[in-house]
Amino acid sequence: MGKKVLAAVAVGEKETALREFELPDISSEEGILRVEIVGICGTDVSYYRHFQEPKILGHHVIGYIEKIGEIASKKWGLKEGDRVAMEEYIPCGQCKACRTGAYRSCTFTDPRSGGIRYGTVPISMSPSLWGGFSQYMYLHPNSVLHKMAEHVPAVEAALTLPLANGFEWMSIEGKVTTGQVVAIYGPGQQGLACGLAAKAAGATVIMIGRSSSLRRLTLAQELGMDYIINTTTDDLYSSIEQITNGRMADVVLDVTSGGTAPITDSINIAKKGGTVLLGAYKYQAIPDWDIDTVIKKTLTLKGVRGHSFESVQMATELIAAGRFPLSLLNSHNYGLDQVDLALKTAGGEGEPAPLLVTVTP
Repeated sequence: MGKKVLAAVAVGEKETALREFELPDISSEEGILRVEIVGICGTDVSYYRHFQEPKILGHHVIGYIEKIGEIASKKWGLKEGDRVAMEEYIPCGQCKACRTGAYRSCTFTDPRSGGIRYGTVPISMSPSLWGGFSQYMYLHPNSVLHKMAEHVPAVEAALTLPLANGFEWMSIEGKVTTGQVVAIYGPGQQGLACGLAAKAAGATVIMIGRSSSLRRLTLAQELGMDYIINTTTDDLYSSIEQITNGRMADVVLDVTSGGTAPITDSINIAKKGGTVLLGAYKYQAIPDWDIDTVIKKTLTLKGVRGHSFESVQMATELIAAGRFPLSLLNSHNYGLDQVDLALKTAGGEGEPAPLLVTVTP
């Protein structure tokens, strides 16, 4: 009889239950991760709300290598006992996207196309342990892992993937540099992570939100953002104009969860020749879309999603450097027996004022 593993399984709409699984044997190309902490993101909440089949959710994972095969050890450059940050992608490594470094676009990683990705695979697929809300996880031969410094507090390490998105969108896609002005619409977990990445690149950062997000706007200042704008009480355009002495923002990012107005606002506050990045799905058409403004201002309009190996490395280095008080971003931490409450809280239906919600198995 093998070792038993306890995991929280999504078993119905807005319902999880603790179940036991066998810790699998591994080949020379595989591994086992002992989970230390898992950050919850919007994808987890979406799967929790829209149940399809039983699965172990959670993909912002930090843990320790419990077992590792000989080939996997050489390929990953890791050994038993190493602390790592996991990427959720399990790329094929052979398609054009993978060969050019864009493995987040690999069909093999997209559950909607029949691919596999950590935190989305049903427990019916052996060996079941595909999600972070578990004491241990199975490491597929194509797993993408990064070493994590031992001195980093767990709740800060759990920010690796949100911060990686921040570096991907700000530094790599947005090409943010020292002296630029970056305006970020939406002070949630991802907006704040992007703000940190922009600050790390040397930019002046303006965080934009409403009165309902006042706590998060205040947190943005505590994390080192330069200005905040409350659109409930302040006129956005004139505020940006005043802060920038009429120059407007070099780069604008929209990561708001509801409504299309922030998109048109973002276009309006960008400078001539500026860049507007869109990082949040709206699931609706944009009314009164004025494409002429984009042409007149010669704007670069770009959608952004996910991260790359490079941006995750940038995130792990920033976290290890201790430059920002990242622990301020952790609002709630739960045990494995509280995953249901953790998901409800992250989705705004549990305990109040969520930001980075984590689970410590």
